[in-house]
Amino acid sequence: MLAPSPAGFRRLLPLLRPHSRRLLAGGVCIVIFVGCWPLLAYLAGQLIPAIGAGDIAAVLRSIGLALAVFMVQKLAQYGQDTLLAGPALQVAQDLRRQLFARLQTLRFSSLETLSAGDLTYRLTEDADRVGEVIYKLVHDTTPSLLQLLVVLGYMLWLDWQLALATLLLAPFVALLVSAFGSRVMAAAERSQRQVSELAALLAEAIAGLPLVRAYAAEPWLQERFDTEIDLHRRARYRSLKLLALQHPVVGFIEAAGILAVLLIGAVRIGSEAIDAQGFSSYVAALLMLIDPIGHLTQNFNEFQQGQASLRRLREIEAEAVEDPDRRDARPLGAVQGRLELRQVRYGYDPARPVLRDLSIVVEPGQVVALVGPSGAGKSTLFSLLLRFNVAQGGQVLLDGHDLTALRARELRRAVALVPQQSRVFAGTVAEAIRFGRSASIEAVREAARVANADGFIEALPGGFEARLEERGANLSGGQLQRLAIARAVLGNPAVLLLDEATSALDAESEEAVQRGLEQAMAGRTVLVIAHRLATVQGADRILVLDQGQVVEQGSHRELLALGGRYSDLCQRQLIVQEF
Repeated sequence: MLAPSPAGFRRLLPLLRPHSRRLLAGGVCIVIFVGCWPLLAYLAGQLIPAIGAGDIAAVLRSIGLALAVFMVQKLAQYGQDTLLAGPALQVAQDLRRQLFARLQTLRFSSLETLSAGDLTYRLTEDADRVGEVIYKLVHDTTPSLLQLLVVLGYMLWLDWQLALATLLLAPFVALLVSAFGSRVMAAAERSQRQVSELAALLAEAIAGLPLVRAYAAEPWLQERFDTEIDLHRRARYRSLKLLALQHPVVGFIEAAGILAVLLIGAVRIGSEAIDAQGFSSYVAALLMLIDPIGHLTQNFNEFQQGQASLRRLREIEAEAVEDPDRRDARPLGAVQGRLELRQVRYGYDPARPVLRDLSIVVEPGQVVALVGPSGAGKSTLFSLLLRFNVAQGGQVLLDGHDLTALRARELRRAVALVPQQSRVFAGTVAEAIRFGRSASIEAVREAARVANADGFIEALPGGFEARLEERGANLSGGQLQRLAIARAVLGNPAVLLLDEATSALDAESEEAVQRGLEQAMAGRTVLVIAHRLATVQGADRILVLDQGQVVEQGSHRELLALGGRYSDLCQRQLIVQEF
């Protein structure tokens, strides 16, 4: 009944191998549990005639033996359930861990195409459903299948002709279950896809509620939500309707089969092919088939739904991952901070390059600003320096070493990013600055001092042990930016990348953050992306980018005097040269 899954359930078997001892012990319990069923059928055959004859001694003897067998069977059932639950749940945990690790290595171009809500659903609900299928497979489906085989074997031993007549009904049940199963899987995929879309909408809605309220767009959002939940209800209803139809149809065939067996049994007893005691055992065994058939039918439906979930999880594995370190990747060692781009070409669509034969040299300790219109390639340049993406032509070098020849993690410790909008995880202030790295509290305090963040941190209840709310909601934008600066300088990077670090701040916050940036930039190579040109007038050199190329470069005064693209940008922002 459980055919090999095209979604790859067999690929999960290696995750069970570390638990072979527990699985073996659970298998022994399954054998004992299943082996008790023929004994119980035999004792039922002894008990029913004894009751009819009024033989109290025989009745008590059969009941006593049956209770003993039941006790052994239930102990074995407890053993199989507890021994097999751990490995099954561990497989689901390992699967989720592997997929999350995979998620962290995906290329950023792949991540940008995936919905956060959909990914959340896949790594929670879909992973749980796969775990439930594995659990039921090892602790319920396997015993039910063995029970079915053992009891059928006992029935064949009692009366093979009667058993063969009974088995004629099996193909009809199997065909029905298979037909329903394929339709259930298709309905489950639609339902899960709809839930993912609902989760994605919820994630967007929760994050965008202030914007929705600001535009008085609540009715529009409510209408979208109502539409999504209605689509989810319909998809879920189709799945439940299929299951609701399956149970009475299969149940009717089972009932008709039992009645047919009783009729055939009466004929067999009349011809003395089997006695009443044997037929009583046969009927008891037949009744013992109903429960495992029901379990197998239900589990098959869940298995089909699990296939849909596993297929969705495997889709994450199909996404492209970032290029791994080369086998001959060298350690970075001491970093001076000299950056060089040699004829670099890169495009998210290779046919439409963002950077076109770009050549730049930044000497250690220099502050270089990148300005230009949106789409000029500034953020793409940062992604290449962090090796989020790899140049499709030319070279990107740090201290003369091609970035592809370096270990990515060591490179990213030497090149730190302060983004336009700081993101922090829930935890303490100290944990937000450490951000998964090992550092003493003294180093954390020093990083906060450099970032001009120590003052407001000490004023918080608990200081560096103060708890941050989700997304840092209990801090202002300027405070979050200074935490981001402290986080960046904690590892003492040689290169600092500043991506519009003050663009979203008010004047007072910007002044505090700017002081932190000035302290953080001291002695480091710094690249600054800026649209507000007033913030980069003090840069050693300003590069004006347009369509992936440097069209102008020089100091603020030199570029103003040139009267070109930079001068035009300054005039638009009401910046003039002071003499």
